[in-house]
Amino acid sequence: MTRSLTAILLLPGLLAAWAGCTGATVALGAGSVRPEATGNPATHSLRPTASEPETTEPAEAAEPNDMEAFYRGFGAMLQEYVRADGGVDYDSLRRKRLVLRDLLEKADELDPNVYQAWTEDEKLAFWIDVYNLKMLDVIVRNYPIQSSWWLRLTWPPSDIRHIEGIWSDYRFIVMDEEFTLGAVERRFFSKAFGDPRAFLAITYASRSSPRLRRSPYRGRDLDRQLDEQVKTFLAEGGGLRIDRSEGVVYLSALFKPTWRGKEFVARYGTDKKFKSRPPETRAVLSFLTRYLTPQDVYFLEVENYSIEYVNFDWRLNDASRPR
Repeated sequence: MTRSLTAILLLPGLLAAWAGCTGATVALGAGSVRPEATGNPATHSLRPTASEPETTEPAEAAEPNDMEAFYRGFGAMLQEYVRADGGVDYDSLRRKRLVLRDLLEKADELDPNVYQAWTEDEKLAFWIDVYNLKMLDVIVRNYPIQSSWWLRLTWPPSDIRHIEGIWSDYRFIVMDEEFTLGAVERRFFSKAFGDPRAFLAITYASRSSPRLRRSPYRGRDLDRQLDEQVKTFLAEGGGLRIDRSEGVVYLSALFKPTWRGKEFVARYGTDKKFKSRPPETRAVLSFLTRYLTPQDVYFLEVENYSIEYVNFDWRLNDASRPR
């Protein structure tokens, strides 16, 4: 009797052990046990049965949002078609007009609520990039530039002023609102953000223009990028040149009081230095001293000199291969 009772009590454990060696399912009353595979993996199939289809969890990937795609695409375009000296291969770029249009459409698709959550630097960088992109689009639409014989008596054949209405007639949509290049300048560069360095970051598609940067402006790097842009413009001689022997300071026509010079007053205006100059000129000189050597700063602040503005060369900054 005792031996029979012991055998009954041990029976479930023996059966479970046997099932563990064979992988079998053993009925024990109302339930069942399916042990996990053990031992040498080569002797056990780990694939699911036909009643348990194989599933693969998708790998998590950081898909870029629409504006990351915009910046990536615009950056690739700048790298491919803008030369180190700022010249642009417009002849090759005009074959990518569909890509230009696609990038402009991505700017249009930007959610205004997302835009409103951006920092001021992110917003300003966005508008500089959109402006430069649209300017490239306008040029390739009109490349090679066509001109009338009577206008060629005044302007060279490649002068971009032959393209009528660059800043007023070429419309584009951003966040479901219509803009022109001129409207972007007035609304964002002059008023909303008030950083005059933006006027040295946009391209004028011409030989006297500050160099078109070969990478997009980004909010996280904007201050550094704008400072680099100013330094490059000045170092290349197009923005400022000091002739000490003649007592003349040559400034780009961009800095004229009647053009971009007035944009510097709000942020860089001063009545403590350059007192004999007009307010716009004082502001420009105050701005420039932030980027010059101590010797040049001393000359501008103390010495006597005249200021001459260098005529702006509106000929296209074309780096295309001769056809």
